[in-house]
Amino acid sequence: MATTILVVEDDVAIRDMLCFSLRHSGFECESVGDAEKGLDWLKNQQPELILLDWMLPGIDGIEFIRRLRAVESWASIPVIMLTAKGESEDMVKGLSVGADDYINKPFSPPELMARIKAVMRRCNLSETGENQKIDIAGLVLDTKSHRVTVDEQRIDLGPTEFRLLHFFMRNPERAYSRGQLLDHVWGDTVYIEERTVDVHIRRLRKALEPSKHDHLVQTVRGVGYRFAEE
Repeated sequence: MATTILVVEDDVAIRDMLCFSLRHSGFECESVGDAEKGLDWLKNQQPELILLDWMLPGIDGIEFIRRLRAVESWASIPVIMLTAKGESEDMVKGLSVGADDYINKPFSPPELMARIKAVMRRCNLSETGENQKIDIAGLVLDTKSHRVTVDEQRIDLGPTEFRLLHFFMRNPERAYSRGQLLDHVWGDTVYIEERTVDVHIRRLRKALEPSKHDHLVQTVRGVGYRFAEE
């Protein structure tokens, strides 16, 4: 069964080009012209990935992601933002609200396909064949249900933060550099910058803060990060 990708893009020419490229590469493509239609579409179906334009009429891409991540059944859908904004603060803002990657316009179809495959590969833990529960300090991560809980209360994480936490919990007490985390969590892609790690670390800590587990994600000065109880 073909992988379905939802395209949320208001420019008709770009939307048609994206769908043509996706179908040519073996994906199923559904497309809408604004965020409201995208959210309505999601009420009845669920794609494996969303390509989302930053600048949309009405609800913009940032608000779309906020609403997406607030719904339990949608929270794990990977999102790649399409943007003409090239400034670093714009990239950080997109990643900070829950985007898993971003690509600047204009882009080539081969680059887009490579980014899509990279994001789907690193966000799909089922490909590893692992079904396990890990419990550290009352923080429970279940790869089968793709949930993180504390006292049976769910902690909402985006797919990249989930994979980052999964790696940390499988490898506690060891310090990793940003480059090492990129290799292990993001995989062999040249598209991700090291500062992206810092953005997702902040998102992960923020998600763990209400249950007072944010201290487990520790900064190791001069090295990077580790996950430890002490």
